[in-house]
Amino acid sequence: MKSQIDRRHFLQTSGFLLARAAAPAFLAEQSLAGEKSPSKRYRKALGLAMIQEDLSVEDKLKLVKDLGFEGIETPTRIGNNKMPEPRVLAGASEKVGIPIHGVVNSSHPDLKGAIDEAVVYGATSVLHVVRADPKGSFMENYRRTQQIIRKAVEHAEKKRIHILVENVWATFLIEPLTMARYIDELDSPYVKAYFDIGNVVRWGWPQHWIEVLGERIVKVHVKEYNLDVAMNEGMRKGFAFPLGEGSIDWPRVRGELKKIGYRGWATAEVSGGSRQRLAEISQQMDQVLDL
Repeated sequence: MKSQIDRRHFLQTSGFLLARAAAPAFLAEQSLAGEKSPSKRYRKALGLAMIQEDLSVEDKLKLVKDLGFEGIETPTRIGNNKMPEPRVLAGASEKVGIPIHGVVNSSHPDLKGAIDEAVVYGATSVLHVVRADPKGSFMENYRRTQQIIRKAVEHAEKKRIHILVENVWATFLIEPLTMARYIDELDSPYVKAYFDIGNVVRWGWPQHWIEVLGERIVKVHVKEYNLDVAMNEGMRKGFAFPLGEGSIDWPRVRGELKKIGYRGWATAEVSGGSRQRLAEISQQMDQVLDL
């Protein structure tokens, strides 16, 4: 047991800084500032696919920087040729001065490939989705999906990239105690949680999830959800509300995040659009996060 603790302590205290040395200097500075800054609790970001203006990659990043966003999250290019080639996006990111803080790999099993892509950007995480298998056994799926992550843990630790399991509508890990157990059993400081504030309202309340997941939460997705509309008009329709105009108690969410000492990326995951639409999202995020 002692050797396990020593290994974790070493990875947590020394490895992260070494990894950032391999990234462009401004990316290392931005990433560390976003996750450890004593003066700022959240850094505001959005997904690359939300930017729907007909612009070059570089000009898209300039646009979101002008609107007050501080970072971008991108889907991986693994099996998705619609995304920019990683080195093109990384070059634009460095030139504009806005970091790619993380990549979204959904449930694609090539976690090592996603980690390598994250390294190209100077990112700090890969978002991973764990899905149910309705035709099979719950526990077999539980162990099988853990094994997919375990195979990539050594690579994640070596590259100092977090694998972050997100709570999604995949009918699996739909309450916080099970998700906490699932993550803890993987026993790595580089396997943690990506907490989606809006996704949990179908089954519970975000403030309760934050209380349970605690410091396992490394990054946060921001979206709204109206439970009354969802129950009467359809579950998906619950998302069709501006931030701050649904069922989420944002002051309590902020309070719970403060209790666990959360400081880091808050990334919008809502319907994107034009410059005007993205400006609205930026303003709404300022309001619900009290920026």
